[in-house]
Amino acid sequence: MLDIKLIRENPEKINELLKRRNPELSIDNVLEIDAERRKVQTLADELRARRKSESQKIGIMKKNCENTDSVQEEVRKIGDEIKELEDKLVELDNAQRSTLLHTPNIPDETTPIGTSENDNPTLKTWGEPTKFDFEAKPHWDLCEEKGLVDFERGVKISQSRFTLYRGKGARLERAIIEFFLDLHTLEQGYEEILPPFMANAAAMTGTGQLPKFEEDMYKCVDEDLYLIPTAEVPVTNIYQNEILSEDDLPKYMTAYTPCFRREAGSAGKDTRGLIRVHQFNKVEMVKLTTPETSKEEHEKLTRDAEKCLELLGLPYRRVALCTADIGFSANKCFDLEVWLPSYNTYKEISSCSNFGDYQARRANIRYRNKDGKVQFVHTLNGSGLAVGRTFAAIVENFQQADGTIIIPEVLRKYTGFDKI
Repeated sequence: MLDIKLIRENPEKINELLKRRNPELSIDNVLEIDAERRKVQTLADELRARRKSESQKIGIMKKNCENTDSVQEEVRKIGDEIKELEDKLVELDNAQRSTLLHTPNIPDETTPIGTSENDNPTLKTWGEPTKFDFEAKPHWDLCEEKGLVDFERGVKISQSRFTLYRGKGARLERAIIEFFLDLHTLEQGYEEILPPFMANAAAMTGTGQLPKFEEDMYKCVDEDLYLIPTAEVPVTNIYQNEILSEDDLPKYMTAYTPCFRREAGSAGKDTRGLIRVHQFNKVEMVKLTTPETSKEEHEKLTRDAEKCLELLGLPYRRVALCTADIGFSANKCFDLEVWLPSYNTYKEISSCSNFGDYQARRANIRYRNKDGKVQFVHTLNGSGLAVGRTFAAIVENFQQADGTIIIPEVLRKYTGFDKI
């Protein structure tokens, strides 16, 4: 959530940055509500002072045996007016909060300005796109031929875009998860977390999924619980409404969870295979940092995700998301895109985002600095990595002319086999 004080002090700058995202965005409505709120607050304060003065007068009049009926009636009327103004303040506070909750984060000054994903600049590439001297197959065909994923029975059990891994496919999926967790915890310094796979509305609001994106969520009927769309939600909210010490920062946390997304706006997109499904596995990295270190930690987090791809030997590129493509809560984001031969292009496999204090304000996550001042942390996260897309990339990039699939060397101690 944007800082109302920052909006008051820099309205033109905030509007300029928001319009880099979308020309239709503006904080003018926030300012109008805020101006009315402050006006009502001033009136309420003046009436409280007047009521106090009149109440003191009543005491003096009673000592002098004077009739206080008219003054008491006046005090009662003032009280009624104050109550009306207090009710109005609650209404304005709710309206302001609702507006701010629906307002995205302002992009960082270094975020590229653009109008669509076509304006995302490529910052680096690693490895060369895989070439074949035989007719390569897409991962969905290979998975079905080798019994790795049973797409048809996954749909029978649930509905479209749910998958059923089996045999060596299930073993490979589990191996990828274990490899990512071991890399992050044993080599990169993250604490492993195993969070709940459901979160309440407060947690969803804290990280920005609610109220804006409720239609993309799976909600439990008659309960304040949602299936999580990413481990970002429960892990970031571990410290909701807490004050940490600066000595506790930065915090590095990683978690494996299944992720559930209705993909309400993706009809017709990537309908085959493992690229866009309603339930998928992911290993997430989350950081809580001081404002001074968040940009450096963002780069380190992105490198931690890149290391996963490099150790697997998967070609990828890093792109910077432009202002029109960046996520709702982020101020800066790097996407890592892995090469998928079936698409003859790169597909996103990790988004590494810096949120500044935007999520921390919503979730009320603060720290006390060395001078004793309490301020909001900065939050960061990134996929390390999306497991299903990693699975698809391995199957496609390492398929051989004889029909086998080579398992990357770093995974073999987890799979127990070197090819399929």
